[in-house]
Parts: sequence; structure tokens; C-alpha cells
Amino acid sequence: MNKLLRRFILVIGSLFIVSASYAQTNRAMDDVINAIKSNHIQDVGKYLDNFVPITLNNNQSNYSHNQAQLVLNDFFSKNPPRDLTVMNTGAPNATSKFTIADFNTPNGKYNIYVLMRQKDNSYVIKEIRINKE
Repeated sequence: MNKLLRRFILVIGSLFIVSASYAQTNRAMDDVINAIKSNHIQDVGKYLDNFVPITLNNNQSNYSHNQAQLVLNDFFSKNPPRDLTVMNTGAPNATSKFTIADFNTPNGKYNIYVLMRQKDNSYVIKEIRINKE
């Protein structure tokens, strides 16, 4: 009986940890998407990793945290989102999550891909791709 109780507690504890981690990932990704949607790009900065590959219209470069913030601020100041629609989300593994969304700007329609991964008990942006449709 004691072994059964220990296993039950272990299973419940494991489920709690997994669900807490999943909720944290969703909260971080929701913060990023909402910041982009409302054009508060400075709020995206707190989730950028130390180095982030950013692709703008099929031109990829790796940027430091501060450079990435400047690149995103520049892009979204020239292309403020009018609306943003999440098209797909997923989790390629237990420590990653991605979102694909479409948004309209005065300069046309774009799609965005954001990949976040767990790092030191929080989630950071590991990659951003923005391409004009």
C-alpha cells in the first residue's frame, strides 16, 4: 500500500511540474504575441535570448539581444501591425514552443514565426522569421 501511495504522489507531482512548465511557456508566448499585436515591441525584448537569428524577408542575420531589439523596433515602426491572427502553434519537444501568425500593415501582409525555448527556468525567443506574403 505504501508503494502505491508513493507512485501516486510521484505521478501527481510529475503532472504538476509538466503542467506548470506548459503554462509558463504559453504565458511567455502569449506575452510576445500580444506585444507584437499591440505594437509594444519593447516588451518583446525581455524575452530575447542573448543571440537571436532574425529573418526579414528571407534575409537572415544573427543579432545580439540589444541589436535584435533595435532591428525589431525598426521593422515594426515601419510596418505597424493593424491586426494579427495566430494561424498555428505547436511544441516540437518538451522545452520548445512555436507560433505562426499573419498580420497586416500599411505596407502589406506579413507572416511571423516565433520559436521559444526553455532556458534557466524561463522561456526565451530563439528565432524570429518575418516574411512578406
